[in-house]
Amino acid sequence: MFTLGHLTDPHLAIAARVPLTALAGKRLVGFINWRRNRRFQHDLITLGRVVAHLKATATDHVVVTGDFVNIALPVEFENLRVWLSSMGPHQGLTTIPGNHDAYVPGGLEMTQEVCADTMRGDDGSKTFPLVKRRGPIAIIALNSGVPTRPFLATGLLGAKQVAALAGVLSDLKRENLFRVVLIHHPPVSEIAAHKRLVDAADLLRVVASHGAELVLHGHNHVNELHWLPGPNGRIPSVGVSSASGAPGRARHPGGYNLYRISGEPGAWRCELESWGIGPDGKVGIVQKMMLLA
Repeated sequence: MFTLGHLTDPHLAIAARVPLTALAGKRLVGFINWRRNRRFQHDLITLGRVVAHLKATATDHVVVTGDFVNIALPVEFENLRVWLSSMGPHQGLTTIPGNHDAYVPGGLEMTQEVCADTMRGDDGSKTFPLVKRRGPIAIIALNSGVPTRPFLATGLLGAKQVAALAGVLSDLKRENLFRVVLIHHPPVSEIAAHKRLVDAADLLRVVASHGAELVLHGHNHVNELHWLPGPNGRIPSVGVSSASGAPGRARHPGGYNLYRISGEPGAWRCELESWGIGPDGKVGIVQKMMLLA
């Protein structure tokens, strides 16, 4: 059995004081939103408890599906560097960017520099899609984070990344691996258009044709499950709440998902455990269900 942990959207807090000279354009809009709303929805104490609980759980690998920062200030990436160092050996961790990590031009490059050890393929490649093979599973990391205009939080994979994904999924199918696709923006979502994955239809066509066993995403800050069409049946697409979601403030309080994967090609089993922080500040089981059996 292979155990995979999934965290997302930690949104590490912005420093209390930010020089006005650092705020321009979209960063200014985002900073005002942080001060008025978002800082109350994300809590570092909650994040610490959620991460501590996950680290105390026996996992073979952990993935984090983006939005480490808020407005892509250099100081935020220094905070991220410290946080990543607290996560343990980086060979057991895979990260991808979110839209907040690519909030402005240059943000994605800063994210990749700080996350270098956890954001590259087994072959050393930094070009998405990235592939990591771990035991019976293959992790396929995508990037949907791109700079956008103020008040937009859309994602985009682009034709080149989508085309490459088709070949990767086919190759890994032939290797008889359990394929886990990571993306920040969900392929299917009920959120407003200004927050969606722009080329979701292209992604869905590739998955429907070439298959995958599991799709993991973040972005919406809620626990959710959608079923995507695949060549041999439905494919679970699962999102999880923000790891720093403040109880009583966030729509779903902070938590993480755990996947227990076993079986073999044609007879894979995947059980989902959702863990979340309760009103008492303790992390407990939220739900448990079989996704593939």
